[in-house]
Amino acid sequence: MRHCRRISLFYAFLSTLLLTACAARSRKPELQMTSSQLKSATKEELVARVNADSARIQTLNATVDIEASTGGSQKGKITEYQEIRGYILARKPGMLRMVGLFPVLRNRAFDMVSNGTTFRLWIPTKNRFIVGTNAVTQPSQQPLENLRPQHIYDALLLQPIDPENQIPVMEQGNEVLKDAKGKETALRPEYVLNIIQRGDKGWFLSRKIYFRRSDLEPYRQIVYDPNGYVATDAHYEAFQQYGEIEFPSQIMVWRPQEEYSVSIGILKLAVNAGLTDEQFALDQPSGAQLVRLDSPNADQASDGVSR
Repeated sequence: MRHCRRISLFYAFLSTLLLTACAARSRKPELQMTSSQLKSATKEELVARVNADSARIQTLNATVDIEASTGGSQKGKITEYQEIRGYILARKPGMLRMVGLFPVLRNRAFDMVSNGTTFRLWIPTKNRFIVGTNAVTQPSQQPLENLRPQHIYDALLLQPIDPENQIPVMEQGNEVLKDAKGKETALRPEYVLNIIQRGDKGWFLSRKIYFRRSDLEPYRQIVYDPNGYVATDAHYEAFQQYGEIEFPSQIMVWRPQEEYSVSIGILKLAVNAGLTDEQFALDQPSGAQLVRLDSPNADQASDGVSR
């Protein structure tokens, strides 16, 4: 009797399934996978690529177009600043100089230098010379005043993966492709390296590096703070050959906590050219007001960029 009951239940289930199938309909998914050829890589190969690319670049000397915007959901509005011409010098392990020039006359809008720990910023139009640490300890109400050279440095130069203090974990996902109007059009497989780092309070997710499987180029890097918040979201596009080095000619840096973004378009780039200490020297001009940005009673400086 038990055997017969099982057979009856099976046929009842089969009948229900067939009836459901007759009522079912098929449709294409909203986003389909691209048909482009894909390259494969192991976790070890991706780590080796990051470390090799990092080791190849010791200095950068670039002529750039700089475009910035501030604001977002917290501010309730977005302010876009006029694009300006500029120069960026970078030298490992942490030196960076970034100069912005006003349009037409090409006089300096700002001059900013970092040694990896502290930074100096000269804004001629405000006659202010600002100094502080690379960490934003007291966020300014003016978002661009929270810009630090280290943010640009970390986005420009991918840091190597340290096997002693970092653990890479690989995952596979899909990049959402969009057209010129921002409409989602397709999916493209990608690799993601999750970098787990040893911190003062234990292990934490330090960053994510995204690789397109069409060419295995790192097209995005998300850097996290020890509390798990996104500190920097950097995108890399239009890779070009500069000498023996492939490097992105379009870089976008988004700082969600301070709500500002900086887009860098590289017009000219020299890699591994000799850079002297004098090229990273920035002294306080005579008569300029000194502002210590990390002082509790600091008078916050203005960004000094034309709108």
